[in-house]
Amino acid sequence: MRIRATAAAALSCAALAGLAAGCHQQQGPPPAQPPVVPVSQPVQRQVTDTVEYTGRTDAVQSVSVRARVTGYLTKMPFKEGAEVKTGDLLFEIYPRPYQAQLDQAVSQVGVAEAQLRLAQATLERAKPLLAKNAISQQEYDQDQAAVDQAAAQVKAAKATVEVYRLNLEFTRVTAPVDGQVSRYYYTVGNLVTQDQTLLTTVVSVDPMYAYFDMDERTILRIRAAINEGKIKAVKNFAEIPVEMALEGEDGFPHRGSLDFVNNVVNPSTGTIAVRGVFPNPQPPNGRRLLNPGMFVRIRLPIGQPHQALLIVDRAIGSDQGLKYVYVIGGDHKVQYRRVKVGALQDDGLRVIDDGLKPDDWVVVGALQQLRPRMDVEPEQTPMPTPGAPIPDTPSGQPSSPAARPSGSPGPQPAPGGQQTPAAGPGKK
Repeated sequence: MRIRATAAAALSCAALAGLAAGCHQQQGPPPAQPPVVPVSQPVQRQVTDTVEYTGRTDAVQSVSVRARVTGYLTKMPFKEGAEVKTGDLLFEIYPRPYQAQLDQAVSQVGVAEAQLRLAQATLERAKPLLAKNAISQQEYDQDQAAVDQAAAQVKAAKATVEVYRLNLEFTRVTAPVDGQVSRYYYTVGNLVTQDQTLLTTVVSVDPMYAYFDMDERTILRIRAAINEGKIKAVKNFAEIPVEMALEGEDGFPHRGSLDFVNNVVNPSTGTIAVRGVFPNPQPPNGRRLLNPGMFVRIRLPIGQPHQALLIVDRAIGSDQGLKYVYVIGGDHKVQYRRVKVGALQDDGLRVIDDGLKPDDWVVVGALQQLRPRMDVEPEQTPMPTPGAPIPDTPSGQPSSPAARPSGSPGPQPAPGGQQTPAAGPGKK
């Protein structure tokens, strides 16, 4: 019994010793490295506040060409869709009936003039007879009235001639304005009716209007700034520049001026109609860019140039309509920062009106991997532009030469000679 108890105790000790040895051999996983994220300081420069809208182009002049006399179409010498000048022949209506009416009216003028000459001769013969009391005063008055009546008939006949001459001229339908003509709606041989039948349309092409709707909030903002002296009031709309971009264009390459602001705010939409005017020249051996009805983007500058902070647009997140950025503090922890954004500039940088300071380090990549108060390893880089590659840094693994592990040398001078500040969250 004593031997058996001693053996059991020995086995128990051996098992405990083996378990203890296994515990000493098994170690936990190495601690995870904080992710490397690119950070940049805001760019400081002069900017002008702008507002952007969408709109449509429209012709300065648009004319519906209708028949001004009734008749049958005999000619259509214009080419559909071509540019025409004022007075160019578009249609011709059969002119012979109107030519015959004109000839008849001219003949009636001759008849009226002959009657006038006869009445005047009769009156001249009656004057000495009246002096000798050979005729009565009543007979003389009748001769005088006959002269007046014949003179009035001459005027009426000449007016009739003018009417028929106009009708004959109206058989030639010409372009009322310089511009581009549409297609023809009736072909040769069709009967057209005076002042009813629409033959085609002509729209002017240079310059071109662009209509857009400005919201009521911006209207009040501009007027308040004018009253406070922040914006210079102008007496002529042409002094206010307007920029425009067509579908597929980057930036706002077309320059124009403000032309009209409506006098009533639409109560249904809370907007007011505004119009800009833009040149639409035809380049040599080219075509004009603008046509009425095009969709355009409009940028309207408001206020004077001022100093502002800008960051790349992709560094801004949205949380239920509120804009925010991630800022890295000196303790290498992520800070959630609400910001108020301004206009997007042509180089892809967005104006930050409120929420950032010039010395803040803003995360410009890998925003989806971050959360507030998270430990990260910041990588200082110059503020990127949309043309630069988007940094992609999976957790703990730098994916570009710019990303480096903790303890590596400081950042090199940025392209263009800009030296990244040495003091910042990327330095320990």
